[in-house]
Amino acid sequence: MVLLLGYCGLIFLLSHQPSLPAPMLFLHQDKLIHATAYAVMAFLAWRVFLNTNQPRFMVALISIIFCSLYGVLDELHQSFIDGRDADVWDWLADTLGATIMVYLLHRFKYRIPAK
Repeated sequence: MVLLLGYCGLIFLLSHQPSLPAPMLFLHQDKLIHATAYAVMAFLAWRVFLNTNQPRFMVALISIIFCSLYGVLDELHQSFIDGRDADVWDWLADTLGATIMVYLLHRFKYRIPAK
């Protein structure tokens, strides 16, 4: 739980910074960054929710919903930061990254011993 909350805090802090120019390596690289960041969050959420004695399908669903809702809140938060704005495509990339990670964890029955 501590890792998940710490990671959420890190995303909040990073998205609270004004947008800085970054080298463009390829088209839509920011969407890949969003998807990757939220895939990591989904992995951490999966680990937390595995300890709730819910069926694995519910763990998967709750993990995706958690990440997607956090993505919405993060985009809303960014709308108040100079040089940033809320972008539905960023939120979709967040949700897609989380969904892909949870699918892979659920599909391959990733076995992490519960604490």
